[in-house]
Amino acid sequence: MSTPAHPSIPADGPGDVVDGRVDTDVLVVGAGIVGLAHAIAAVERGLTVTIIDRDARAVGASIRNFGHACVTAQSHELLQLATVAREKWLRYADRAGFFVSRAGAIAIARSAAESAVLEELAGSRDAEQLRLLGAAQVREHLGSASDPTIRGGAWLRDDLRVDPREAVGALAAWLAEQPGVRFAWRTTFLGASGGVVRTSRGDIRAARTIVCVGHDLDLLYPQLAAEYEVERCALQMARVEPPAGLELGPAVLTGTSMIRYPAFAETDAATALRAELAAEHPELVSIVANVMFTQRPDGTLIVGDSHRYGVTQDPFLAEATSGILLEAVARILGVPGLRVLERWQGVYASSARQPFLIAEPEPGVTVAVVTSGVGMTIGLGLAEKTFGTFV
Repeated sequence: MSTPAHPSIPADGPGDVVDGRVDTDVLVVGAGIVGLAHAIAAVERGLTVTIIDRDARAVGASIRNFGHACVTAQSHELLQLATVAREKWLRYADRAGFFVSRAGAIAIARSAAESAVLEELAGSRDAEQLRLLGAAQVREHLGSASDPTIRGGAWLRDDLRVDPREAVGALAAWLAEQPGVRFAWRTTFLGASGGVVRTSRGDIRAARTIVCVGHDLDLLYPQLAAEYEVERCALQMARVEPPAGLELGPAVLTGTSMIRYPAFAETDAATALRAELAAEHPELVSIVANVMFTQRPDGTLIVGDSHRYGVTQDPFLAEATSGILLEAVARILGVPGLRVLERWQGVYASSARQPFLIAEPEPGVTVAVVTSGVGMTIGLGLAEKTFGTFV
């Protein structure tokens, strides 16, 4: 499936912002999924929107992920935001014409501790939202050669899957066709005050500016980033050839996912699982692994991932880390190895204090950043919360 072209405003094209000012109701900084979500929310309210981005297309965290909207494994407010986002993913997949799968996700259990987490969570959820599975039902998805230690799992009904390389570009292309929407790519945000936004292509008057720059928050508002302890999380991922005949519907999560996603991690049973993983799989704990995988429409698998935290991240990929992740996925699928087609580093904003940040560093300027790895899961819902803070 081809990726739609990203809309852009040529440097000397009509409506350019190089000379003079352009009035807009809302100016969004950043054309990743969180920025586009806020642009969509503005359009839904009948507002004019200008979206600026320093690159010629989205190349950050929004295209470097699994494409997994992990709805079911969220809790409390995150679950509410994810549920709103889910409805919007489905609505705009239809309008913008990009791939979306409603096949949900499967969390596999290979130990009693992992089964206990799934059973406890299932006891608190609707039976159709989270349904326990036997080993044979899990293998129907993974194939008969899959890990013989699989003892069962759970189907997470509400999870969605998109192709991140396609979906973000398709949303931008759809937005560019809407009345009152303008894109200015290769345009850098230099600050805003008094309703005037300064950019590398000139000034723009905006009634409201919404800054959605993810982990680069500290480059624009360092005091805000420091106050909320926002740093960078770097992860390693890969795209691999699938085993012959593998056709996955759901995303696949493992025990390492259960100690990361809140609905799992908040169960009483998760305490024993953490201890088990530390004792039996220290190699996974050492790289803060979330062993999971999804399948793209072309059949290839996105596999990962590891996590490393710090204000500044080295760009280097550790082959040992990739090896641990690839071996773990190969074991689940019951194959001797996986052929890697691409490797990459993802970087997203992270805060130990909270999973997202909405703040107003100055009048008329709102910062909206997902400070955890759930931007694809809650971004479209977060925009509704943002607008609720000032509309």
